[in-house]
Formats: sequence, C-alpha cells, structure tokens
Amino acid sequence: MLIHRVRFGSSLIKELDEKLRELSKQTRIPISRLVDEAIEDLLKKHSAEK
Repeated sequence: MLIHRVRFGSSLIKELDEKLRELSKQTRIPISRLVDEAIEDLLKKHSAEK
C-alpha cells in the first residue's frame, strides 16, 4: 500500500532504461527517486519558460 506515492507507468527508450538502471546501481539511489528528481527538474524548466 502506497501512502505518499502513486503508481506511474510508462515506457522508455531501451538505451535510457539501461543508463537509468546503471545510474541507480552506481549511486545506490532507487529508480523511483531518480525519476522523481528528473520530473521535478522538467517541471521547473517548463514553468520557468512561461
């Protein structure tokens, strides 16, 4: 049961998936946290452009 999170499904380019998994392994940061960070950065970028 997720309390502070929601399930999110999508697909990735295979090369991005491989790089993301390797980054997670190297940094020991869960993929879900890396995806959170990437989406936060994307939202900041696009809100700054308006």
